This record gives sequence, C-alpha cells and structure tokens, in this order.
Amino acid sequence: MNGGRTDRKLDAAWLREGPLPRLLAVLDRDGEEARVIGGAVRNALLGEPVHEYDVATTAVPEEVVRRVTAAGFKAVPTGIAHGTVTVVIDRHPFEVTTLRLDVETYGRYAKVEFGRDWAGDAHRRDFTINALSVTADGSIHDYTNGLADLAARRVRFIGEAKTRIAEDYLRILRFFRFHAAYGLGDPDRDGLSACVEGRAGLDQLSRERVRMEMMKLLLAARATPTLAVMGEVGLLLRVLGGVPYLATFEMMSKVEAAAGIAPDAARRLGALGAATPEDAERLWQRLRLTNAEHARLAAMGAHWRNLSPVQGEQAARAALYRLKPEHYVDCALLAWARAQASAHDEAWRALVTLPQRWTAPVFPLKAADFMARGIEKGPALGAAMRAAEEVWIERGFSSDQSALRAIADAALRSAGGRSA
Repeated sequence: MNGGRTDRKLDAAWLREGPLPRLLAVLDRDGEEARVIGGAVRNALLGEPVHEYDVATTAVPEEVVRRVTAAGFKAVPTGIAHGTVTVVIDRHPFEVTTLRLDVETYGRYAKVEFGRDWAGDAHRRDFTINALSVTADGSIHDYTNGLADLAARRVRFIGEAKTRIAEDYLRILRFFRFHAAYGLGDPDRDGLSACVEGRAGLDQLSRERVRMEMMKLLLAARATPTLAVMGEVGLLLRVLGGVPYLATFEMMSKVEAAAGIAPDAARRLGALGAATPEDAERLWQRLRLTNAEHARLAAMGAHWRNLSPVQGEQAARAALYRLKPEHYVDCALLAWARAQASAHDEAWRALVTLPQRWTAPVFPLKAADFMARGIEKGPALGAAMRAAEEVWIERGFSSDQSALRAIADAALRSAGGRSA
C-alpha cells in the first residue's frame, strides 16, 4: 500500500449521485483533501445498508465553513472546537471533521490538534474496520489492516487494546456491539482480554451512554452469542445488575420473526432482563431508560404471565383492552418466548397478532349515564363506572343497549343508588 492506498475500488452509487459528491467536490480541491470515512465505507464493502456518511478533511473547521457556505450549503458548528461541522445539503446532514492527532488523553476526552496526516488520524480511531476511508473516485485507503479484518469478519482494536479502552471505556461495549453486528466466530482474543481487564471502567460511564450501546447491541444479527460471551466473562451482569435470561432473549428474536413483528430494542431488553416488575425498575435506574421504555418494561414484568392461548380469545381481548396494543404485543411475545412452545406455534402466533384482527372498542357508558341514575360526582361514581366496565369486559364488550342498561343498573345497585 502506498500512503494507505489499496488496489481496491469502492463502486457505490452515493459516491456518484446525490449531495455527497457535491460536498466532496467543494472540500477536495485547492490543496485540501476530503474522504468518506468509517461506517459508510465498512458497510458498503460488506453490502450492508448505509445510513449516514462521515467526511474527514485536511481543511480546518473555519475553512470548511467558508467553503460550504460559499457553495450555498448550510454549516452548523455542532462540535467545531473538536473539529466537527455538520453540513446540510438538500436536508441531508453530513458530519465533516478535520483530521486530528491526540496530544493528551484523559478518559473520554482528549486534547487534540488538527493535522494533515491521514495515517495518524486513522490510528486514533477505535477498530480497524472503522478506520477505512475512500476518496471521491472510489479509491480505498487502509492504514490499519482493516480490509483483512473486514474479510475475516474480525473486530480488532487499533494498536494496543488496553490503550484504546483507557481512552474511553465505552469502547468495551462498542467492541461487543460491533462484534455482534459484523463479527463471526469468537471475539478477538486480545480485545476480549483487554475488555475484561478494564471492566471496572464501565462504572465511570454515564448510564445514558451505556444504554445507547446496549440498545444497539440487542438488535444486532449475532446478539445472542455475543451476549453469551459477555455473560461468561462477567460483563453482562455488571451492566444489567441482574441475571440475564439468554434463552428467553434468543427465543424473542425467533417469535418476533414468526409473528412478522419488527425487532425492538426495548422489548428485547425486557426479554433479556425483566421477568418481574422489580427487574423493570432496576433496568430503568441502571440504564436510565426513557419513560416510554420504562413503561413498556414495567408492563412486561407485571403482565406476561397472564397471557396464554389456553385462556381463549375472550381473555386475550380483555388483556388487549386493558394493556393497549403496544404493551399487549410486548407481553404476549414475552409470554411466548418464555413458554414451552416452538416459534412455529400457530396458537401463540394468533394470540400475539390479535391486534391485527380486532380493535378494542371504547367503553360506551359515560359518567352521565350513572349521574342520571342518581349517583353524584365523587368516589362512588368512579367506583360504579369501574365496576360496570369490568362487567362489560367479562360479557364480551357488548354494544347492545339493553345489555348496557342492565350493566349500568347492576353497577348502580352495587353502589347503593337507584335504577333509572
């Protein structure tokens, strides 16, 4: 390789069409160079979807802003102190970062200087497969033997693994996340050993950063064997703070596919670690989950045991009505994943997919129906409405007016009121 340049070429439509080549044309001239780097190159070479494009350049941030503004693009100084400018072209954002060289490193943060050394910039990155870069003409540059690691589906730290990890302990989780997404076989031995040795550093990380990496890992193609390795070396218990249910997690991916339901990170986290409401609370605190994620895990921990095909369609409809569709599907899938049933069980599939066939009606009786019967506003009114709703659910969500009157009258008598 000459200056990292390889004999391989990347033939990608995004290098020829759309806003990206326009950005490269502005930055890659007049003494400056620009390349696409990192995930876009890695995924394109693997035939995986590319969702974002990061650009590296020798131009300093001020020059980047000057050039893109002159070209009519929007420049947003999202991280200009660290060399990053977000350039928006036709509503497509691109992160443009000036080549950097670490001068001092302390934990996650490093004192950097801008430079023009592509090899030096590549060697400050985390993994070899993330340090590949490509020029506008498709020429691939590899300074860290990333192409060989990519061909072997091996996730390997650049340089000494312990050093890379000490720079940012989140790289422990990133190592496993990238292995789950792109690796084959066992994790790189040196990398795994360094992760175990540096495991105490995980306690220094913000819970939000840990959550972000874990949620991505849970959706990766080879999440189960990777989580198993993390469990074997004690890292998974350290992250989750409780016993992981790997068999349930693996089964969850199978039943999601069998039911035709898209994989979901929060649901898979519930399968991995939330067998009880207490588990849900622990994971909420441990990973600083969003309120919506917490509510979903709490519902899963509390209600999955109540769902089974043997209880019949009416019981399933009652559960769907009470839980609402999203929580119902989560709980039904978790119940299926924990049941002694195969991923091809039609009864379980019918239970999970009930929301696709039946929409829960709105409770037809209103407060006015009970107030007209002599119940005043207050606790008694609420109690009567709740009692009537339960009877309505048990009787199959009847819409018959005479049946509804009977339900209201029965609730009224139990509340000590008078009939209409």
